Amino acid sequence: MTPSPSPPTPRIGLTTYRESAAWGVWNESADLLPTSYAQAVANAGGVPFLLPPTSTDLEHAAATSLDGLHGLVLTGGPDVDPSRYAAAPHEQTGAPRTERDDWETCLAHAALGRAMPVLAICRGMQVLNVALGGDLVQHLPDVVGTDEHRPTVGRHGTHDVRLATGSRVGELLGDDKSVPTYHHQAVHNLGAGLVATAWAADGTIEALEHSGSDWVVAVQWHPEVRDGAPLFAGFVAAAASYGIRASAASP
Repeated sequence: MTPSPSPPTPRIGLTTYRESAAWGVWNESADLLPTSYAQAVANAGGVPFLLPPTSTDLEHAAATSLDGLHGLVLTGGPDVDPSRYAAAPHEQTGAPRTERDDWETCLAHAALGRAMPVLAICRGMQVLNVALGGDLVQHLPDVVGTDEHRPTVGRHGTHDVRLATGSRVGELLGDDKSVPTYHHQAVHNLGAGLVATAWAADGTIEALEHSGSDWVVAVQWHPEVRDGAPLFAGFVAAAASYGIRASAASP
């Protein structure tokens, strides 16, 4: 009997920042990502691959990038351009990163189109929501009256979230959890197919899942910073299953 082929090690794509950066004698534009994201993927048994923005034939580039991958992480970062949800910019909204918004929107649609597991984190949750027709609260303190979600600039805060029973995040993390937080924007109206599955005490939506997909989870907090191992383990396990299905479907 011919032995069954070993399942592929999950290859996980992670989106990146594009920022001015300094290293050695250089100071120039760079594609970068905090090490904690790649380390969280590796700790869960995946192999991380960085997906920097591109501006050439985005739909083709997104599809080609995902061809060799088994899962996609939409990472944190700057504010999403409010023109994408037909809003004028709030005075506290950061300058748009059009190239990154375009790229990550295409990646999100490409991943959803092939039923690839997606984990969207902080900005990534907002990108996913906007890509599916939702919108955002541009400055959360205007709505909730506090800076609890970003208490100190440049440092993650902590607050509690309530997770929906029976949701993926609830099954992985329990009913309640203290999470590392750093955001001043939040999901407002939900995009198509998205369901809220976690909330802060002030009512802010803290997690989303896609009702029409096998494994698409978005969280507003930063599981890569701490206490996110169960979430990354569940995501990488879903990516492994996707890889097995994809291998079986290949001629």
